[in-house]
Amino acid sequence: MHAKTDSEVTSLALSSPTRSPRRPVYYVQSPSRDSHDGEKTTTSFHSTPVLSPMGSPPHSHSSVGRHSRESSSSRFSGSLKPGSRKISPNDASRGAHRKGHKQWKECDVIEEEGLLEDEEREKGFPRRCYFLAFVLGFFILFSMFSLILWGASRPQKPKITMTSIKFEQFKIQAGSDFTGVSTDMITMNSTVKMIYRNTGTFFGVHVTSTPLDLSYSQINIASGTMKKFYQSRKSHRSVTVTVMGNKVPLYGSGASLSSSTGTTTLPVSLKLSFVVRSRAYVLGKLVKPKFYKKIECDITFDPKKLNVPISLKKSCTYD
Repeated sequence: MHAKTDSEVTSLALSSPTRSPRRPVYYVQSPSRDSHDGEKTTTSFHSTPVLSPMGSPPHSHSSVGRHSRESSSSRFSGSLKPGSRKISPNDASRGAHRKGHKQWKECDVIEEEGLLEDEEREKGFPRRCYFLAFVLGFFILFSMFSLILWGASRPQKPKITMTSIKFEQFKIQAGSDFTGVSTDMITMNSTVKMIYRNTGTFFGVHVTSTPLDLSYSQINIASGTMKKFYQSRKSHRSVTVTVMGNKVPLYGSGASLSSSTGTTTLPVSLKLSFVVRSRAYVLGKLVKPKFYKKIECDITFDPKKLNVPISLKKSCTYD
């Protein structure tokens, strides 16, 4: 241990009474004033002998400055409340950096989610719209095309021309019906000819008809069926139908027709009626126009013209 000099004792005696009571220290540190605060602290404590942790006096200016900063730090830490922590500018800037980084990260996540949603919306919704628009447009165009075909096919109706009828047999004789009632019975056989013409330019037709009924005084005495056939576009054919009846009861209507020879000697007024049905498949089964033609012919049978064709060109009506 070294003995203290008189000057040191005098400086200690002068400095000790002038010390003021210890007050709370508010420490504010900025990067621009670190050097000045360090110098002031070093200067204020330079005159006071500060022992090192090993008990030796300070040997350099830097050691005194370091101990003064440590003492200032210890005083500042003592003035803080228990559980509090010193906040340095570096910590503040680091915390702000972390907070800002977190905010930017959240913003980036939100922006990325928004971009993904926009991309999904741009990819998903328009595709559905395009598909619906395509289906709707196709349906509209197809409907318009079908309507055009249907409208174009309607005027191209088939034409039917009745040409002739020939009676091969016309016989009246006495008999009885299925109940046993006595009456005149008629038996006849005839052939009806017609020409069927398809005027369609871009479609064929399937042709059927109702039975060809030959009646006398509103009694159906003969009937015939036309076979189904297909007629291609812009073509025609001759159709032959056999119309016949076997022992059809006439009841009271046949009194004027009966004779001892079994044949009538007077002309007989007959009526032929039937309906021809034509169906065209223009666009499959989607566009299939139908054409109906009701035909009625007034025929006069002459017993003298048996097995002779009777013209029907001016005897028929077509509806």
